[in-house]
Amino acid sequence: MKLEDVAPLEKWIDLETDIHRQSGLDVNVFNVEGYRITEFKNWANNLCPEIKATDKGQSFICAPAHMNIAAAAMRSKMAVIEVCDAGLIKMVVPIFVREEFVGAVGACGFLLDDGEVDSFLVYKMTDIDEAKIENLSKNIPAITTAKAQSLSRYITARVNEIIGQMK
Repeated sequence: MKLEDVAPLEKWIDLETDIHRQSGLDVNVFNVEGYRITEFKNWANNLCPEIKATDKGQSFICAPAHMNIAAAAMRSKMAVIEVCDAGLIKMVVPIFVREEFVGAVGACGFLLDDGEVDSFLVYKMTDIDEAKIENLSKNIPAITTAKAQSLSRYITARVNEIIGQMK
């Protein structure tokens, strides 16, 4: 079963838009292969688009963080909240229809609690100038663990609502 069998793309875009409006995080719905199913994109900060614009950033920071956290969410059947190698929150809420894993909602891009961007690691992985990384990292919002957990419960409830309305 595919996410598009559960609900039309417009519903998933509405979900992404709603969660982004609520949280400010970059939100995407992913299929079981880990690919975004919509074109919706609203960056949570100025650093992430620069990281993702490099092949190394996408391959060594973003994709592994999503795949590892999504795998943990799939195994546990619960939301998982971690930080990526750059030091930013990555939250994944799995989507199950009955017992079948059909995808996930990912939200990312803020500092978690009093965390900070690991400029040196980002530089080593992407070759982006460290001073540029530090400049792009200024003013990245933070989210508390408690607020992130609350958001994960909200996302789970919204996903369950969509699944309950299956066509």
